[in-house]
Amino acid sequence: MATARRQGGRRQLLHGLWRTALAAHCIARGQLFVRSAMTSLPGTVTAPWWRFRRPSEQPWAHCAAWSGERLILLPCSWARLSCSEVPRYHRVLTMASAWERKWLYSDLGKKVVFLPSLLLHREFTSTGFPRMLEGVLLLADVSGFTALAHKCFIRNGPERGSEKLAEALNDYMGYILEEILAFGGDVLKFAGDAVLVLWRASGPELPMAINLALQCCRKIQKKYGSHDTYLGHKLHLRIGISAGILSFTSVRGGDRQFFFICNWTLDDVIEAQGLSANHQVMLSHTCWKMCEQQRIRARPLAGYRAMKVVGMRRLDHQEYIDAVLRLSESRGERRLEGTGLRRPSLVMSIDSEAEKWLEKHLSTAVLRKLSEGVPLELFSELRPVTSLFIQMKFADNITMLELSKTLSDSSKMISEIIIPHKGEINKTLLFDKGCTVLCVFGFSGAKLAYESTHALQCALRIFHKASTSLRNLRLVSAAVSSGMAFCGLTGHPERFEYTALGFRVNLAARMMMTFPGMVCCDAETCAASCLPSDCFQELPKKVMKGVGTLITVYQYLGITRKNRYDMSLAKEKSCYGPLLGREAEIDLFECHLEAYKYLGEPHILAFVGIQGSGKSHLLAELAALGQAAAHRVITVSLIEENVRQPFSAIRLLVARVLGLQASETCSDRQRTLQTLFQGTIEESSYCLLNDVFFVEFPITDEVHKMSCSELASAFHLTCTRVLQKVLGGEFGLFFIDNAHFLDPKSWCIMWPLLQSIMVFMVMSLAPGHDRAEDIFKAATESKTSQRITCHHLEGLKASAVVQKACQELGVCSIPRELARFLIQRSSGIPYYCEELLCYLRCNNILLLHTGMPEEGKDNWQSLMATASPSVTAASSSGTGSDSKRICAIRPGVSLENPMLPVALKEIALVELDRIELKKQMVLKFAAIIGPVFTTHQLVHLLPTDVKHIMNLLLDMLVEDNILKRLKTTRKPEEMRGATEGLATSGQAGSGLERPSVSTEATQQQSDVLAFCAPLLWEATYELWPMKLRVSIHRKCAAFLERHAHKCQRCHGGDFVAFHRFGISSAQEQQSCQDSADKYDQCSWEALVLAGEHLRRARTYPAEGILAEGKQTTLQAEDGSKCSCQCEAIAKAVLAPLARHYMATGSTSQAFYYLLECAAAYLHVSNSYMVLTKLNEAEVLRSSIQKTGNVIDRFEEAVFASLKGEVCSNMRHVKLAKKMSRQALSLLKKQFPDTCAGASVKSLWEGLLHAFHARSRTSFLPQEARRKKQAWLLWRSRCLSLLEDLYNQEGTPRGQKFSRLAALMKANTDIKMRFYQAAESHVGQPFN
Repeated sequence: MATARRQGGRRQLLHGLWRTALAAHCIARGQLFVRSAMTSLPGTVTAPWWRFRRPSEQPWAHCAAWSGERLILLPCSWARLSCSEVPRYHRVLTMASAWERKWLYSDLGKKVVFLPSLLLHREFTSTGFPRMLEGVLLLADVSGFTALAHKCFIRNGPERGSEKLAEALNDYMGYILEEILAFGGDVLKFAGDAVLVLWRASGPELPMAINLALQCCRKIQKKYGSHDTYLGHKLHLRIGISAGILSFTSVRGGDRQFFFICNWTLDDVIEAQGLSANHQVMLSHTCWKMCEQQRIRARPLAGYRAMKVVGMRRLDHQEYIDAVLRLSESRGERRLEGTGLRRPSLVMSIDSEAEKWLEKHLSTAVLRKLSEGVPLELFSELRPVTSLFIQMKFADNITMLELSKTLSDSSKMISEIIIPHKGEINKTLLFDKGCTVLCVFGFSGAKLAYESTHALQCALRIFHKASTSLRNLRLVSAAVSSGMAFCGLTGHPERFEYTALGFRVNLAARMMMTFPGMVCCDAETCAASCLPSDCFQELPKKVMKGVGTLITVYQYLGITRKNRYDMSLAKEKSCYGPLLGREAEIDLFECHLEAYKYLGEPHILAFVGIQGSGKSHLLAELAALGQAAAHRVITVSLIEENVRQPFSAIRLLVARVLGLQASETCSDRQRTLQTLFQGTIEESSYCLLNDVFFVEFPITDEVHKMSCSELASAFHLTCTRVLQKVLGGEFGLFFIDNAHFLDPKSWCIMWPLLQSIMVFMVMSLAPGHDRAEDIFKAATESKTSQRITCHHLEGLKASAVVQKACQELGVCSIPRELARFLIQRSSGIPYYCEELLCYLRCNNILLLHTGMPEEGKDNWQSLMATASPSVTAASSSGTGSDSKRICAIRPGVSLENPMLPVALKEIALVELDRIELKKQMVLKFAAIIGPVFTTHQLVHLLPTDVKHIMNLLLDMLVEDNILKRLKTTRKPEEMRGATEGLATSGQAGSGLERPSVSTEATQQQSDVLAFCAPLLWEATYELWPMKLRVSIHRKCAAFLERHAHKCQRCHGGDFVAFHRFGISSAQEQQSCQDSADKYDQCSWEALVLAGEHLRRARTYPAEGILAEGKQTTLQAEDGSKCSCQCEAIAKAVLAPLARHYMATGSTSQAFYYLLECAAAYLHVSNSYMVLTKLNEAEVLRSSIQKTGNVIDRFEEAVFASLKGEVCSNMRHVKLAKKMSRQALSLLKKQFPDTCAGASVKSLWEGLLHAFHARSRTSFLPQEARRKKQAWLLWRSRCLSLLEDLYNQEGTPRGQKFSRLAALMKANTDIKMRFYQAAESHVGQPFN
């Protein structure tokens, strides 16, 4: 028997190999395996094969692919006349978790995985009346999800907390859905932590479907009923089952379709699930009646009709398989056994409308990504969004037709309100006599400014419209929350959804349930909206389920008439600090004001700047100057809401001129307006302005008899006369802040007047708005250019940024690193600078103290404190702060890492989402590389589908001023052969000859590009979820490692001499050698250019306040001066390598390259950067030791030695000696510190020198010899430094120690030459 089994196994293996070879042959020739049309679909892959043809030749077509040890079939074409199997995907790598497998999807398969199988049947593709069906419903809810979300938020912060929550949910739900799909369940709806599943069956098949559902539940509860998360928090599963008749309703909302499953069966399953406890399965009363009761043991629940399942007679494997297949066949579905797929293959019409129908059920964000060809694995992002939950409770006596009509009306109404603000309906859930809708603002490609304000306004409009226009509605509740969320795929790779997950999303749902019948929001949304406090009312604090702390919640009341008047009040100068760096703008204003005052020249002065550039502050300062010049100043500040309010600008201007108050009564406003109208317009026309100024002048017969066109003309003429008197009268200077929010109706009246009347108006504009474009155009036209000046606000100069930072912090100086950080990251935008400083202070990154650090202490900490130069406000050509406090950066913090406040991230994402998704994809990969990158690095990371259009996309990004091209490394043809090849560290160290570079590699162009705005780089980088980010960082490190060596002028090799040979691990030794054959000369040159740019970027060009020194030069062999490229490599290769490995969690590799980077800067005599990198290494070393890991002894010695050398360069002799002695001790070579010890040591070393014997070095293994040489070399280096340091003392004691160090060095060098001779003897010398 055993022999027969072995022979059968061999035959199966040979047969499998033959099928694999045949499949590969067909795929290589562009052909597919094809089955006969008359043969039914096989149950397994061992079904008989016919011949292979192209898909068009046979109605059934399947693509053969290899998956682990199985040959599987993939439906790949539309066939069988008008019907076909929906294209699917397959698994090519089997691992523990479904989400850890690699999946390949067809184009249509990418859409199908977002939808339940029910929607793929023709009978459910029509809208209108509800359609009835029968089946079994399962509702599984994860208990403890909200508490887990809160713990993730508290433990990991708002950004990483949402990602950790999504990982925990996907890990848990992936296993559960794996079982559900295997048992034939169709996942209808996801509800965050709950899932609604259908087993569609009718009549006699219902008991069988109940058995399947129940056995599935029992298996799930046994295996996954309780789940431990990484935080130690347990998740539990509660399940309810019901069966019977269901009603399917499909409704339309905007361009999308939404479906609902409703009827008493849904009510029963919700009730059963609500009654179940952890680890329990509950059957509804109807389900209990329909099931095979003899197979099930159940107990009734006291006081309820539901039944608690305590056991059942399980279906054996064959019964289970047969039951699943029968149910699938009865629905017209086919299961492909042996393929590893859980969901069945489905039959659909070939009609092109079918695919369009599927797309209508997909999220707008999903369709946008699919249409741009974004891979599914790149769908997920971490981004700030605003969540809006709406709950509508219907009347108890509502009929099915009325419910369908109400759902249709509500979906349409909600879509019409949120779509103009790029919001979208993400979930629609129907429950017991009610419906819950989740709307999300800020998905990928849909980010807008003032998002929180939009969401609050939409919530209030939906609340009022639903309460007044929807019939059979009992209660409406809405809640809004803002914050970071995981926006991506959740569920199972065969059936998932695109949604937003995070504590803030869950919080909105809890607020909606806790505070019904109103529109409420959290404190973050209230603050982000920047609306007046009168728009909100704080609610009593209540305990919310799953939320561990009491959350402050506000009721949103809306923008009232009083709010509109208050919001139009521009801030005065006293609300701001001193205005810095705007002397040119003040001079321009004063020049035009003089011409207006003395020469009567009217003028419109428009200051144009992006959000945060200080336009409002500048206008407040100019208004104060106007008042100081004895002018009456009229100031108006507009908001985005004014754009949607007709004639709001006219109303506000008139109100400011006349001093109208929102608190005035209607009769008071009428009397004030009459004084303005007299002599300007006829009294019979007063009533035309009732709606504009909220007054009630009596409507005259003349106006009553006007037609619509006559009424519009009379109204326009009346408004023109009123505005002409206001603007052209003796009312003073007009200042309009945010003039780009002028409503179109007011603009149509104002603009002709501004070109003809005597007026001096100053306004602020933001580019990208219609009003701003109109004024830009007028400023360039010959007729109006004399009256209009557009002045673009540039970023503040470096000195002004430093001065602003000192004023904000209340200090007299700031560290140079902080000044560089603010200058580069803020781009001179005042608001950005304020937010960055606030972020640094809130995260305890800045330390404020009085006086300078203590002097006289000779230790590493005091050296770092004194060596870090400060920049003072007084030295920045401005008035310094009177404070004696100074600012320092907390030890262990690197400001070079991405640090982005949420407010600035919102601004950056608004700009990013205006870019096409394919360009965004390129930017996201480039952001992982860094603010400067080369095209060779980028092409190494991009997906295959994008590589061929990379250059085209980069060119478009450069044209859009998103990226800037620094330089190209392509050389003229006659110059290409002149460049000598460079040796990698592995080649230089082993004496190997570098392979010649091919002509194609030399001619390949490699551009160097950089992000124009550091803000955009940081925001794009932080979109990546951690898992994806880590994998791409690894690819970046793998690319850079081959270039981590000295330049050709320095003869190649490691910067830390013999670094890779001195350490114990062989991992670092292989990194450079393995990639020698992949070396690319063009890539090296591009990295050098990138490094040069990064080096120059550290020194801000303005005023040279951040200068660090000149570029290093070395003497070439021919006596000429040549530029050393090592500092550029340190910037573009070594420092990024340390950053990439830190991001991947490989701390030992990060420490390795931090030492290399420090040694590189020491090599080019940049002591400040040596200190910076050694300080980073010190912090990393401490963190490694805290985790219980051990740093290699050789690297500890190198670390101490580098400290000693930089201390020597900075004239800290005592500390240099201490560090050198410490390094020697780690290298197992003691150096005495007393005269007696020096005398004894001198005698011993003299004996060794005189009678030195050759050791058995030639018999040591090569690895041991090289490691020994590395240790000897660094001993010699430390002793040489000690010899110089003691020799500089000029004392007898110093000379004694200097001679000892020289003698010890000579002995070390002799021994090292023995090892070198042994290397030469075996034919593998290395330096």
